[in-house]
Amino acid sequence: MQIKIFNTLSKEIEEFKPIKKEYVSIYSCGPTVYNYAHIGNMRSFLFADLLYRVLKTVGDYDIKWVMNITDIDDKTIRDSNPKNGNWLDAMKKSSNDPFENIRNFTEFYIDSFIDDIQKVGIDTNNIFEFPRATDHIEEMIELIKLIYNNGYAYIADNNVYFNVSKWKEYKQYGRLKKIDFDNFKKGVRIDADEYEREEVSDFVLWKNKKEEEPFWDFELDGNKLSGRPGWHLECSAMEKKFFDLPFDIHTGGIDLQFPHHEDEIAQSHAGYGIDPTVYWCHCEFLEVEGKKMSKSYGNYYTIRDLEEKGFDTLDIRFSIISQHYRTKYNFTFDGITAASKGRKRVQDFIYSLLNQSEGDEDCDVNALKEKIYSNLANDLHTPKALAEIFTFINSNKNKLFNNKSKNELLELFKELNNIFNIWEFEIKSESIPSEIIKLAEDRVEAKKNKNYSLADELRNKIIELGYSIKDTKESYELTKD
Repeated sequence: MQIKIFNTLSKEIEEFKPIKKEYVSIYSCGPTVYNYAHIGNMRSFLFADLLYRVLKTVGDYDIKWVMNITDIDDKTIRDSNPKNGNWLDAMKKSSNDPFENIRNFTEFYIDSFIDDIQKVGIDTNNIFEFPRATDHIEEMIELIKLIYNNGYAYIADNNVYFNVSKWKEYKQYGRLKKIDFDNFKKGVRIDADEYEREEVSDFVLWKNKKEEEPFWDFELDGNKLSGRPGWHLECSAMEKKFFDLPFDIHTGGIDLQFPHHEDEIAQSHAGYGIDPTVYWCHCEFLEVEGKKMSKSYGNYYTIRDLEEKGFDTLDIRFSIISQHYRTKYNFTFDGITAASKGRKRVQDFIYSLLNQSEGDEDCDVNALKEKIYSNLANDLHTPKALAEIFTFINSNKNKLFNNKSKNELLELFKELNNIFNIWEFEIKSESIPSEIIKLAEDRVEAKKNKNYSLADELRNKIIELGYSIKDTKESYELTKD
């Protein structure tokens, strides 16, 4: 099925056309490993995972997916110094060697990150490589030399900066997001790896070494510039390392459009002579209870925080991916609870299929599949796809299908689980037989019709068959005695 996806570069939904026949190439901006990933980060990674799964399952593509690890930047350097505030007792003993400290520190958070994304249903076996920035310093140095020799970088105070004004004479700067050029002042430089302001300035490619920081030797145009790379440079060098340029799709959060991704385009083209990718795909922000997530607001959560509150990580996954990736996602505890109920509705339907005896109902499974897949293929529209699933379940939950339809439905839901990755297909002894579920649903109808004597009769029948039924605010709960 033809996949369509919104390209931030063109500002349009486009038909996806891969560059190579062999595989689709995806590069995702991964974590900066100075702390546990929060749920805002997790939305970006879950979006990339959803894109991978739709391309593979609905589009039938083979995929090479790379997600980088930023293990050298202002934050990792700051917090890996044992004198600062984020050194954990669980880590190895601190050292006088800043290289050893940053390696031990970032390895701890890399392991934590891998653990967290696996908990929310991201299969790390699908990711071809997790390249660490510190393993590719030589490639970054070579890229800086290319940019400098092509006339788009300069040396100042033993730092190397990208010359934005010079680049603007050659190519557009501001292709992903509208930029405030009125505040652009030639020669103004930014040394920080990350910054939020909209003003355009020359950005750092290579930062001069500082006391108690790890550094690498680097010589450029006769100048000895020991130091380390700027954050923006890392992705450009690693993309070239793992893919031919341009590659197919670059993913990330909307917050990375500027400056990070805009700077990627500029430095890649200035050095390698070509744009890095064809499709730029960004997911929207995540808010918490309608506010920006912030520790100062007390609404900053990691996966570990939510686990401690008793939430199932697969419900968190379902809650996030059930919202369209290009709309702001308002994270709430009620939202996770609602996602849990929705996930259980589908799971109960799957169990009823697995447990049901053969009936005589027929089902056009291909038509259902076409409706669901066409929505997923159209810019990953999970809300519309899920609406089709729930509409079907609501209309068919009491039916007993013939074996052909039953098996086709089970196969369809297994394929859907290759995308959503939240359901189980093993028959469990504690799962509720479809006959019991039908009695419970008939009881709901009886109560709606105020036929309370029939409702009591059905309750007693359920109890006689060895099950308990409990009325809830939303519906009911069935358990085996």
